[in-house]
Amino acid sequence: MTSPDIAAAAQFLAGSGRILDQRRFQRLITGGGAEYVRDAVAAYRNPDGGFGHALEPDGRCPGSQPLAVEFALEALDEADAWDDGLVGGALEWLEASAPGEGGAVFVAENISGWPHAPWWVPEEDGRASLITTGLLAGTLHGRGARHPWLDRATELMWARIAELGPAGPYDLRAVAHFLDNVPDRARAVGAMDQIAPLITSPDVVTLDPAAPGEIHTALDFAPRPGSLARSLFRPAVIEACLDHLAGAQRDDGGWTVNWLAWSPVAAAEWRGAMTVSALARLRANGR
Repeated sequence: MTSPDIAAAAQFLAGSGRILDQRRFQRLITGGGAEYVRDAVAAYRNPDGGFGHALEPDGRCPGSQPLAVEFALEALDEADAWDDGLVGGALEWLEASAPGEGGAVFVAENISGWPHAPWWVPEEDGRASLITTGLLAGTLHGRGARHPWLDRATELMWARIAELGPAGPYDLRAVAHFLDNVPDRARAVGAMDQIAPLITSPDVVTLDPAAPGEIHTALDFAPRPGSLARSLFRPAVIEACLDHLAGAQRDDGGWTVNWLAWSPVAAAEWRGAMTVSALARLRANGR
């Protein structure tokens, strides 16, 4: 069984990681204080309650963005640093900026004029995104949040799932995250049964974790032992993915991403974020 080198990861983050990811690492590995993660997340907050300032490294504008809000909520959740003030402000921003149908757009218009990844482009019709809405609603439900924005987003997700046809990997990952956390468990199980053929399509999931390119493995859809999608994959597939994840640590102690490195700064920040996320995923799976 391959095991990660924790000391090497610490050295990598000390030399290359953002303060946020250093604090996440300390919280995960050495029992550092949750308040330090909370404070690091809060540094990216805007007066409108949302988050920006390249908290999500691919969108490098100061203004609030849905994916930056999701990054903030995930960090708070992971570190058990959930903060009612930060979360409440984020929910108010989501409510104020929601499209007419509810939910959240993929990229807000304020990205215009700022550096961003090529795929960070606002959709012309301004409709809600399955990706951002599913991720945000899933994380909020996982923490038992209650808010009118979440109520509308949840109904929107159920409606979109009911009519869902072939979809991209990121859409299906967001749907799986939503289904893992939404309170109506019986409905979630039924919905997972419905979308199982979509997730297991060769066009969506790659069973060989060592395959080259921007792939999505079983762990991306079933990151934890209790994930609903875990039953879609043989245990040997999950173990192979965990072995590969542990073995993907580079000589400098960090992990990297398998998508386009469009900016040196964004690539470096993603490496720090992914290093902590890789360790957190391994730990959640008993590694």
